[in-house]
Order: sequence, then structure tokens, then C-alpha cells
Amino acid sequence: MYENISDLLKQIALGEDSVLELKTVEFSGNRVVGPHKDGMADELAAMANTASGIIVLGVDDKTKEIRGIPSEKLDIVEGWLRSICNDSIDPPLDCVIRKRIVPDQQGGEKSILRIDVPRSLFVHKSPNGYFRRLGSSKREMKPDVLARLFQQRSQVRLIRFDEQTVPGTSVNDLNPKRWNQFRTVISSKADQEFLEKMKLIAKDDDGTMQATVSGILMASDEPECFISSAFIQAVCYRGTERNAAYQLDAKDITGPLDVQVRDACKFVERNMRVFAIKAPNRIETPQFSMNAVFEAVVNAVAHRDYSIYGSKIRLHIFSDRLEIFSPGAIPNTMTIESISERQSARNELISSLLARCPMNVDAIGSQRNFLMDKRGEGVPIIITESEKLAGKKPVYRLLDDSELMLTIFAAPSPHGED
Repeated sequence: MYENISDLLKQIALGEDSVLELKTVEFSGNRVVGPHKDGMADELAAMANTASGIIVLGVDDKTKEIRGIPSEKLDIVEGWLRSICNDSIDPPLDCVIRKRIVPDQQGGEKSILRIDVPRSLFVHKSPNGYFRRLGSSKREMKPDVLARLFQQRSQVRLIRFDEQTVPGTSVNDLNPKRWNQFRTVISSKADQEFLEKMKLIAKDDDGTMQATVSGILMASDEPECFISSAFIQAVCYRGTERNAAYQLDAKDITGPLDVQVRDACKFVERNMRVFAIKAPNRIETPQFSMNAVFEAVVNAVAHRDYSIYGSKIRLHIFSDRLEIFSPGAIPNTMTIESISERQSARNELISSLLARCPMNVDAIGSQRNFLMDKRGEGVPIIITESEKLAGKKPVYRLLDDSELMLTIFAAPSPHGED
């Protein structure tokens, strides 16, 4: 939008509207005193709650005069903006801040800051409440309007969350090598038609073609660049306590979901102990069943709630157990008691795409050709394989109705070690 300087200047000359906000910047020494921090947060959140737009700092909204920002203070203003986006808006807002030099009305040049605010996947609250943009001004949302917006941007809308578009993306953010793996002999030969039918791309409310959540998670090289919490935090501790002082290994496991599954399993395999006895031949007993670990990781990436901002999958290894935390409550009408007997997919598109990904994990005992099995065998395998090895059933717990925790107990050492 208005990528060309001349187009931006023409729009500035016309004044503010639903997608353009103009503001001057005032300083006291090196401190920004105008606009007020809370008011700026309200403007940013209102735009993200409404539609993609631009805020230009360094322009008088009344006269349209380009006042500019002193070049030596551009970094100060940028830091001020990023602090507002991270600390004054909930959930934090991702936007693009760019420095621009533009001609002023006197024929000179001035520095301005351009903030591109994408229509968000989330509903943002700012210091003075929930706002949306109406024309050139912001309006606090009434309860009924706010409820509708939450519904539209949550997974309960008719379009599932994993099929929604990701603001600021395009088909170019998807790697053809990755999405071509989903092609079959009957797939469309036209790339865009194929991607649309697979729901890896879709049109947003403005008719712009963008990548979907599933497209980013399955076919981009770095999903975490677009969905910041789309990774697995893996940590291995010495002993049984979650204590940084006893941390043996740690890794943020990123990349497309099938790569995350592979690398998370490698992390467990690398860090778990393997016991060996001679009876009379050497017999090796791993701490955990890799088949069970594989199924648990696949379930976590397939069924987590990606609409929860800032929550990542956490995989923690201890001497006596392995814990996996997956963001989101149990989908639909399932319960902890029925989890091994029933099947329900929060992210049907992601699950169907994982079911097309070739098996990439050496999970001993697994008969899988593809990562996902739609017959609902994952949880029973986790329970039976782990109980057989450890002598204790794995435990599922729901934490605060917002996170599912799975505990897989380690096999006891034949030597009586801790």
C-alpha cells in the first residue's frame, strides 16, 4: 500500500482516512512527549483490529504539512514505538517500521517514520480499551461489536483458524519445494489453482492473495517469522527439577511442522539415556519409547491452538519423565477421560497435510509411512508403549483450560540408578 513515495505523498495531501493516520512528533530533550504513549497504542491497536493501514509520524494531521523528525532522533522514536507495540498492547502487535526521506512543501527534504500495521489475526487491547477504526478516527467497541470481532478472529468461526490468511504474507513466502510434496497425479497443474484448492493460500477481506496459517506452518521455511510462537522449546534437565542451573541441553526447534517433528524426536533421542545389561546377550533399554515420543510430538504440532498468541509447545526432559505442554484446551467435547477413545482434530487442514508428509523419524516399532494417521491410533500407542516400558501409564492433564500437559514416565534403570 502506497509503496511509491509519490503515491504516499498524494495520499498524505488528501488527509487521513480509514487506512491512513498522520501525527507529528514532539520531544523534550531525547524523550518523546507527543503523541502520548497510551494514545499511540490506542491508534495502533484500532488499526490492527480493523484493516491493514499506515501511520505516518512527522506529518501534521490538520495542515498535512510534512514537519519531519530530526534524523538523529529517528532511532529514539523507533525504540519508543517498539516499546509501545510490545508493552502497551495485548497481545503484542507486530508491525513494520520504516524510515523514509520525503520532500517537504518548501522543496527541502525531511525524515519521517512509516508504520505499516497489518490487519491482525488477534483482537488487541490497548491502555484505554478495545478500539476499531471508523473513517479517520478510532472508536471504542461496544460489547456486541467486540464479541462479533472475537468470534470472527477465533477458531469458532466458519473458517477454521488454520485456514485463515496471515496478514503481510504472499505466495512468495511459500517454498515451492515444500508445497509440491502435497501434489498428486490428479492435482491441478496450475500452481495458484493448486495452492488455493489446498487452502495454502486464500484471499483476505480486501481480495489480496495471502498465505494461510497452514500454508505458513507447512510450506514456509521459517514459520516463526510470521507466527512468532510456532516452534518447540526443548530443554533437557539433570535430575527431576525444572531448574536452569541443572540444564544440560536446550534448543528452540523451528522450521516447517514436519521438520519440527523430526528435530524434536532427535533432541529426545540425543538426550535420553539408554541402559544396557548382558543377559547373556546385550539388551538395551531406552528411557522412553521413541514410537510414543514421536506420536506425542506429532499430536502436539497437529492439535495445538495456534490462535493463542505467545504460547509455544514446550518439551522438557528429566531423569524420571518427559513432559510436553501443548497450547490450547482439548478440542470440541473431548475430555481427559475420553482422550484415548475419541478422535477430534482442532486443525483439520494441518492434520490432512501432515498425513501427506513422508515418515522422517526412526521411531522403533512404528508402522507409519506418513507422519499423521487419521485413524486415531496416536494416543493409544503413547499409552501402551510407554506403560510397557516404564510400568506406569502416561498422564494427561489440562492446565487452567489453556494448555494440555502430557507426562511420559521414564523406564526404571536396571542398575537402580536415579
